[in-house]
Amino acid sequence: MQIHADPITINCRKVLAGLDLIGAPYELVHVDYFKGEQKSEPYIAINPNASVPAMVHGDLVLWESNAILQYAADLVGNAACYPTDLRQRADVNRWLLWESSSWFPSCYVYLVENCVKPLLGGQPDATVLETNAAQFHKLADILEKRLEGRQWIVGNGPTIADIALAAPMHLHGWQRLPLGEHPDLRRWLTESVERLPSWQKTWVGEGFTTQQ
Repeated sequence: MQIHADPITINCRKVLAGLDLIGAPYELVHVDYFKGEQKSEPYIAINPNASVPAMVHGDLVLWESNAILQYAADLVGNAACYPTDLRQRADVNRWLLWESSSWFPSCYVYLVENCVKPLLGGQPDATVLETNAAQFHKLADILEKRLEGRQWIVGNGPTIADIALAAPMHLHGWQRLPLGEHPDLRRWLTESVERLPSWQKTWVGEGFTTQQ
């Protein structure tokens, strides 16, 4: 299984941490995000969206980070990370879909404004941040209620739902995510997800630095 990715990005880190959690072996093919290699040939032949990550496994080419994790978990038969019980799987799928459609876009605003823009010599746009704040807190409160009295999103152990939901927050300090109003969300992120070996192996720090 080849994973075409840049480990610094949200969805690439999600996949790499998720594959490690699942126990799915892979070969990393580095695609430099800041050099724009995801927009060049031959990568576009793999992923016409010109985004990372993408997976190549034999004659199967798959993009969308959550789909890659679902496939990998089934491939190696890891029902702990991606339950085969119909109700639990539906619950995990619900959070994966919600992450990609709602949670990621809201968290991404903070990443762009507080991380990417300053790194490229610009300044955060306070109006953009203020406009997004209500939506962020609305979504964060959904997770807050879900995590009340829970260590993990679904069941009694980490699943790909935890990895997917944590990924858009992975630079939460540098992003300046306003987590103070959501103590259970912050507890889950810092005391559960960030202590996972798979998360620590894929560490990304300020300035988009990695341990590699």
